[in-house]
Amino acid sequence: QVQLVESGGGLVQAGGSLRLSCAASGSSGGFNEMGWYRQAPGKQRELVATIRSGYSTNYGDSLKGRFTISRDNAKNTVYLQLNNLEPEDTAVYYCNLRYGPRSYWGQGTQVTVSS
Repeated sequence: QVQLVESGGGLVQAGGSLRLSCAASGSSGGFNEMGWYRQAPGKQRELVATIRSGYSTNYGDSLKGRFTISRDNAKNTVYLQLNNLEPEDTAVYYCNLRYGPRSYWGQGTQVTVSS
C-alpha cells in the first residue's frame, strides 16, 4: 500500500508562485511514474505533469514553461513548481503514483489564485 501526502498549496495573487510537494511512503516500486493532476470546480480532472523514475517528463497542454515537475528518488518525493500563476490555475491539485497496474492518489491540495 502506498500513501501520498501533499503539501504546499495555498492562496496566491496572480503572477505569484507556489511549490507543491508530494511524499510517497510504502511500497512504491523501483520504477514508477509520479505526477500531478488538477481539478477545477465543474471541470474534469486534467493532467498537469508526470515524471518517471528515470526523470523523463510529460506536461499537459500549454502548461510547460510556467510549471516544472521534478523528483527526488532518494526521498520518494515529487515537486511541482508553479510560476506566473493565473486565476485559471485555481484548482485542487492531486498527486498520483503509478507502477505496474497500480495507481494511487493523494488527498489533494487547494491552489487558489486571486486576480
